[in-house]
Amino acid sequence: MAERPLTLMAVHAHPDDEATGTGGVLAKYAAEGITTVLVTCTDGRCGDGPGGVKPGEPGHDPDAVAAMRAEELEAACAALKVSHLELLGYPDSGMMGWSTNDVAGSFWTTPVPEAAERLAGLIRQYQPDVIVTYDENGFYGHPDHIQAHRITMAAVELTGSPAKVYWTTVPRSGMEEFGRTLRELGVEFDVPDPEPDPASDTAPQGPPIGLPDEEITTWVDTRAYGSQKYDALAAHASQGENIFFLKMGRERFTALMGVETFLRVRDTTGAPLPEDDLFAGLR
Repeated sequence: MAERPLTLMAVHAHPDDEATGTGGVLAKYAAEGITTVLVTCTDGRCGDGPGGVKPGEPGHDPDAVAAMRAEELEAACAALKVSHLELLGYPDSGMMGWSTNDVAGSFWTTPVPEAAERLAGLIRQYQPDVIVTYDENGFYGHPDHIQAHRITMAAVELTGSPAKVYWTTVPRSGMEEFGRTLRELGVEFDVPDPEPDPASDTAPQGPPIGLPDEEITTWVDTRAYGSQKYDALAAHASQGENIFFLKMGRERFTALMGVETFLRVRDTTGAPLPEDDLFAGLR
């Protein structure tokens, strides 16, 4: 009997999240013959509608937006050669503080054990060797990202999965360059202060984004798959106003976004750190 192929499972909140932080690893490992499973938790209905119309504005039809984003997600998965797409289908909760957070049935209002059991079923089905999701703050504080983190960690516990588990992150050393590049492209971007002045009158904006370089455990070079990652983001055309990475063009995008970084939080392989492969110790 043929040996079961290695499997990567990425758990993301919305359509388009898969491309930004994990598009490179999804494409890279698919090219290496590894089974890739993308779990998308929400339907993205709080995204932009046609012409960039925002939720709550005239012309924004949440059901139509969800249907449009489902098609875009399929196209992005094709660009990244994702083996299996699984949709949990929860209604998008919107940004923190929006009234949509509290809509009955939204992902944010769903009890963690309930959603975790659904994800646990997929973990039992696919038996992933590596699972990737967000940190406790959902990378930048979005309620659906936080919820995706919570249900993933709960599902790992429920199943007793031996998978290596990673959280997406970015190196703080690269944030200044990232911000400078975006400002050159006309995108306003203020680099979060990792250590805000306690005497400042400005209230902190939540936990800082990313980690100091020395705390990042895993650096995966995905530059060879930069074009696929770019295509996956471009597939989410309806959200183009928010996907400012596309303004960089392929070459600059690949140079700036071509190394994906992670924090390894669970491991049964004993693979030494730092590592340059999510599957270190497994092959």
